[in-house]
Amino acid sequence: MPPWGAALALLLAALALLGLLAPRLRRAVGARTLPGARGQDHEEEADGRGAAAPFSDGREPLPGGCRLLCKPSALAQCLLSALRRSTALEPRPRSWLSGPHLQTLCHFVLPVGPGPELAREYLQLADDGLVALDWVVGPCPRGRRVTNAGGLPAVLLVIPNAWGRLTRNVLGLCLLALERGYYPVIFHRRGHHGCPLVSPRLQPFGDPSDLKEAVTYIRFRHPAAPLFAVSEGSGSALLLSYLGECGSSSYVTGAACISPVLRCREWFEAGLPWPYERGFLLHQKVALSRYASALQDTVDTHRLFRSRSLREFEETLFCHTKSFPISWDTYWDHNDPLRDVDEAAVPVLCISSADDPVCGPPDHFLPTELFHNNPYFFLLLSHHGGHCGFLRQEPLPAWSHEVILEYFRALTEFFRTEERMKGLSRHRASFLGGRRRWGTLQKREASPSSNLDEIFSWKRSYTR
Repeated sequence: MPPWGAALALLLAALALLGLLAPRLRRAVGARTLPGARGQDHEEEADGRGAAAPFSDGREPLPGGCRLLCKPSALAQCLLSALRRSTALEPRPRSWLSGPHLQTLCHFVLPVGPGPELAREYLQLADDGLVALDWVVGPCPRGRRVTNAGGLPAVLLVIPNAWGRLTRNVLGLCLLALERGYYPVIFHRRGHHGCPLVSPRLQPFGDPSDLKEAVTYIRFRHPAAPLFAVSEGSGSALLLSYLGECGSSSYVTGAACISPVLRCREWFEAGLPWPYERGFLLHQKVALSRYASALQDTVDTHRLFRSRSLREFEETLFCHTKSFPISWDTYWDHNDPLRDVDEAAVPVLCISSADDPVCGPPDHFLPTELFHNNPYFFLLLSHHGGHCGFLRQEPLPAWSHEVILEYFRALTEFFRTEERMKGLSRHRASFLGGRRRWGTLQKREASPSSNLDEIFSWKRSYTR
């Protein structure tokens, strides 16, 4: 870890510790948590009611007090069955890691430690910008399982948070996915995590143009392998924007979002509890400070580095540009991750916690109508987990990672069954059609039951 990274981690930890001890922060965060949650954790887990109950849509609770919110469909029923069998959701005794702030801070502040072996590729974009792809190439575990029936490992595209920090949970997900037979690759935006900023242009919050080119390149390298995608926290805006803009032409088979920020504009305008706001803001300032001279021709760097909030930083960087200034409203017209959500044609599982201290309470940051009405979107809501935490006792990985990989496996089995049923229907149609043609040659009268167009004209769909 570089010296500034260690200093940032220490400052984040100090700010968070002061915030946890200060009555001022307890009052501020208390307004963003669910009423009556303190002292009722065991009762909520025991009877399946509590914070997540309004979002259950009448479904039976899942293990661990979690709830699945979705529109009824064949795929939803398959996913619900897989989650009920999941050992990752089984109730566990409360520990010192159960608090939402500790779950969140362990994720963002603790050093990464020995991670996977990465092989970096730089991808030059159409406008001569650069993004980085970190392919996870090791350590190769023994008994590595293959996720695809054809023998090719599925590619898992991982999108970190929008601040560019590569967290321990992202690397933990990559290691677990590698062990389960996936080929993980981490996408880094322009200027993030050591990727050089060769042009004075950064990627806006929800602009998927760079991700489109990266996905096209991944598809070129692995044309026959299934492609799954996972995003973390604020990075979910990029993934959802991509899925909405590409629609049915997306190369992604299935996607998952860990603690997604869905109402992004409201999230920026409301602000975060001050330890998180200051910590995330400081991280962005430190990351961009090395490019201050390159950016001074396009943005007001003096105002940028004196920003006091995430909104002011974002607005200065992308709205108050010297060449093409735009309004805050116009910026979100082009970067809201849900602007084209109705066009998304890929199943998306969102995993959120009711005690998320960064996003806030579910009734404020979760657009529940999206999960009620869109058959491609599923919400798994838990009582505990913090923001992108969902930690368990070491050495077990975060339970969200286990659930995501089980979800991808359920998708693979579901699509395989669907294709098998379609193939069987086509085979029956061909066989019975041949019998009908033979009967016509013999000049026999066809029976009413041989009306194949009426029998086999329907099409199976996993959104039915």
